Amino acid sequence: MTEDTFPSTVKREGIVLVDWWAGWCGPCRAFAPVFLRASIHHDDVVFAKIDTEAQPRLAAAAQIRSIPTLMAFRNGILVYSQPGALPPAALEQLISAVRELDPHQAQAA
Repeated sequence: MTEDTFPSTVKREGIVLVDWWAGWCGPCRAFAPVFLRASIHHDDVVFAKIDTEAQPRLAAAAQIRSIPTLMAFRNGILVYSQPGALPPAALEQLISAVRELDPHQAQAA
């Protein structure tokens, strides 16, 4: 994902997960296959990756200070943002939690 596609991607209906990463980052490389496997099992979720080295202005605007950082958007609203690579079970729990959110309550927050 790029600076140009970020706004329209995260503002769409449904769930969007964004993985902020860089090629030199060991934990980012370790998380990549976990993120990929989850994307295969959840075709109703948009999985996007942003290379912080290729998109430094976007990373700065999003206040990314540590990578990997995972963000979750629900109907255009940021509902989760935490640095650190998640193990598969934790990523599945996150997806379930975001799926269970009442989109109207998230919008009111």
